[in-house]
Amino acid sequence: MNASDLAPSYDLVVIGGGPAGLAAASTAARAGLATVLFDENPGVGGQIYRGITANPVKNHAILGNDYWVGSTLATEVKGSGALIVNGATVWSLDRSLTVGVSMGGKARLLQAKRIIIATGSLERPFPIPGWTLPGVMTAGGAQTVLKAQGLVPSGRTVMAGNGPLLWLLAAQILRAGGKIEAIFDTSSKRNWLRAAMHLPDFLLSPYFGKGLALLREVKAKVQIVSARQIEAVGTDKLREVVVDGRRIGADLLLLHQGVVPNVNLAIAAGVAHRWNTRQLCFVPVLDADFQSSVPGIAVAGDGAGIAGGTAAAERGRIAAIAAVRTLKPGANVPDPQNARQRLQHEEMGRAFLDELYRPVESLRRPEGDTIACRCEEVTAQQIRETARMGCEGPNQMKAFLRCGMGPCQGRLCGLTVTELIAEERGTTPDEVGYYRLRPPVKPISLGELASLPISEAERKAVER
Repeated sequence: MNASDLAPSYDLVVIGGGPAGLAAASTAARAGLATVLFDENPGVGGQIYRGITANPVKNHAILGNDYWVGSTLATEVKGSGALIVNGATVWSLDRSLTVGVSMGGKARLLQAKRIIIATGSLERPFPIPGWTLPGVMTAGGAQTVLKAQGLVPSGRTVMAGNGPLLWLLAAQILRAGGKIEAIFDTSSKRNWLRAAMHLPDFLLSPYFGKGLALLREVKAKVQIVSARQIEAVGTDKLREVVVDGRRIGADLLLLHQGVVPNVNLAIAAGVAHRWNTRQLCFVPVLDADFQSSVPGIAVAGDGAGIAGGTAAAERGRIAAIAAVRTLKPGANVPDPQNARQRLQHEEMGRAFLDELYRPVESLRRPEGDTIACRCEEVTAQQIRETARMGCEGPNQMKAFLRCGMGPCQGRLCGLTVTELIAEERGTTPDEVGYYRLRPPVKPISLGELASLPISEAERKAVER
């Protein structure tokens, strides 16, 4: 499909093809809304269900039953009548509900009556010394390779950090025939005290049985070591991992300390956000239908706060039902109360996990020469010194050090920079704020911008 084949407007534009986006697009299209779903990847599924329509992993046990649930969502959206556009980069979204999308080297601007942002999550920055070395990558990156290509790590592989994804990936690698030398668990023992008050809900949640089985599976085959300080060491590539002074030879280090909402597009559209003190990240301010502070824009899935794949799908359905009821009041839609009940069940136990896997401050707020902004190679010390000089927030920091101005547009450094400034100035991340984001939110070429259709009025405005 070419950019020129897109209609100039749609009832509903869904951005993101993960569980929330798939459920939203399917629900809306079946109710009769002209719906289009844009996703950057070659196929639908997002990170959770990546490669679900063409997965090279034939043994279903490797990725687990929870992964293959995504095939149902993919089948449902395929038969719903929604237009699914893969390989499409949404680089602009504004308060007038105008969407800038690029595909096949061509860009278009579309108008929508309603928008559902379902851009999901990304991994929290893990800025340790040496994290930019070849041979150091995120657990999510390794899982992407496993799902999309069926490849498992080779050589001496170690993992470090905490969070459900770390343990899930470890189990998947082991099931696929891979080997893990050790897992360095960075969870603080104090986390158990904070998590204890949420234990009753966790015991009744879907997480309890699955999580316990996962931990037992991994601990039976891999050495688990508690860790407080981690450093990747090497010159041209990773050679060793130093854990609390102990040196371990390694060819691959997989880092992970949880996931956070991917907020860049929503912030660029003007959606209000606040600091979530439990999940330690910025989340959009939403109502019960996941509608944001910008009329017509909803945020669903993990982009609304981390809750997992099944919860994300229910959030997408609720947001889509609200859009249908606004645009086509007489349409037949599922009862949203059923979706809310399923969502409530899925969210039980989330608070326990948030507290248990709360990343420690020393691994969120680096010191010295540790790189904080990878794109511009800015160190933690530079950020701290600039904050002490009077820099009050990330947007001022851009002028001093270019933090957040690289290709990732702050996705890999935003939270780190905010927390470092807050710590140095003795204030809160809410007061410091996040980067001010403007289009293009994702890198696109000048050629793509130049390919935007020009009206006769626009042409005459520049002709002499």
